[in-house]
Amino acid sequence: MATLDISFKSERAHLRQPKRGVIAEKVVPQSITGRYRRLKWTALIVCLAIYYILPFIRWARGPSQPDQAVLFDFERGRLYFFFIEIWPQEVYYLTGLLILATLILVWLNAIAGRVWCGYFCPQTVWTDLFLLVERWVEGDRRERLNKQGAPLSARRVLEIGVKPAVWIVIAMLTGGAFILYFADAPTLLVELATGQASVLSYAWVGILTFTTYTLAGFAREQVCTWMCPWPRLQGAIWDPEALTVNYRDYRGEPRGSAKKAAELKAKGEPAGDCVDCLQCVNVCPIGIDIREGPNFACINCGLCVDACDSVMIKLKRPRGLIDYEAWTNIERGHRKELLRRRIIRPKTVGLGLSIVALMGVMGVSLSMRSETKITVIHDRNPVAVRLSDGRIRNGYTVRLYNKADVGRDFRLEVTGLPGGSIEVIGDDTTVSVAPDTTRELRVLVSAPADDRQAIAFTATDVASGSTVAAQNTFIPVEGGH
Repeated sequence: MATLDISFKSERAHLRQPKRGVIAEKVVPQSITGRYRRLKWTALIVCLAIYYILPFIRWARGPSQPDQAVLFDFERGRLYFFFIEIWPQEVYYLTGLLILATLILVWLNAIAGRVWCGYFCPQTVWTDLFLLVERWVEGDRRERLNKQGAPLSARRVLEIGVKPAVWIVIAMLTGGAFILYFADAPTLLVELATGQASVLSYAWVGILTFTTYTLAGFAREQVCTWMCPWPRLQGAIWDPEALTVNYRDYRGEPRGSAKKAAELKAKGEPAGDCVDCLQCVNVCPIGIDIREGPNFACINCGLCVDACDSVMIKLKRPRGLIDYEAWTNIERGHRKELLRRRIIRPKTVGLGLSIVALMGVMGVSLSMRSETKITVIHDRNPVAVRLSDGRIRNGYTVRLYNKADVGRDFRLEVTGLPGGSIEVIGDDTTVSVAPDTTRELRVLVSAPADDRQAIAFTATDVASGSTVAAQNTFIPVEGGH
């Protein structure tokens, strides 16, 4: 039975300090090359390219519509995503999208743990970018550790100034790109550059610049470990069958140098493959020792796998001492049983089918939704009024939605009420609705009714003959008291 360790201070921390004896309080990861590092660079490039390019992609929607492919239009109250247009009243689509994202995260966790965190999370992407700048300016891990507490030189002063300057530029580009999703990107970009943008735009650029600079520059591992809620859920959804980064201790223990291991093997005594080089710890962006067992702070980035494999190759030992492996296989290894990987199992299949089903439902719903909609709200005070001729009158607020890019005329009728009549205040029963807008109408319905009746309001498109309807209730005077 495995437990997720919540403390990632290694007992061998003193072995990882700089030669000067200065204790490094922050995590200073070392660079590494390998297949998983290459995957992370690929993910970084793809994610940044999507983030910075997406606002400038155009999508033709009609003469009265914005042509930005992805746009959160607060002025119109719309969310545009290529051919999809979401109105405020269709917030259930956003709810469905959030549920879908949650299912995908849980599904990925069942397959490979926190692999989202290690490769695609914005915090990870920008942290990797900031670390790249840091290494370019100050050098790799050993150089940066040796510079801590060292006397200042002209070069060091220059490095201290250049690194935060580049970070601030990246952070400003991050904040500037984000607000481009909320207005026409080319226009807003020119306004930002020429000082003509609104105060609110500059304020949000400043806020996002500060948060990016702080979180990616100074609170890297703290965000992934303590600020993000996702690690806290690992204890509840951790799956021992998931391919998470694990140390094959049944193969690596007891640890010792290559020379000592050779001597022990020559004597017929047990010796593990781990040489206790600490490379797996030095490259970890969180600063944990994966050899100490499963840890909820591990983001499954695989850099320790690359580091360990590089050492094993040099020692001409098999790779995979640290690898993406199921915890059940670690336990099987202790029992010397055959290892089995079960990516396809009831949990992953069930979650996968749930994702497909939800995507299908949302897709069908989007494809079948009408460009016209009608909603009706009954007056609450008074609920009903008796007229001088004995008839009962109810008042309603009717809203017509025209999602098309052309104006349309609708004929409003009420059905299900014998002897009933309808009156639109300030207009007749045929009303016009401008393109891509809604129109609110005040409607009175009168009838010689003495009991509660279900009625339907119907809006018929005069040009096409298509109809939409909304149900409501006609209430007599007695029902309103």
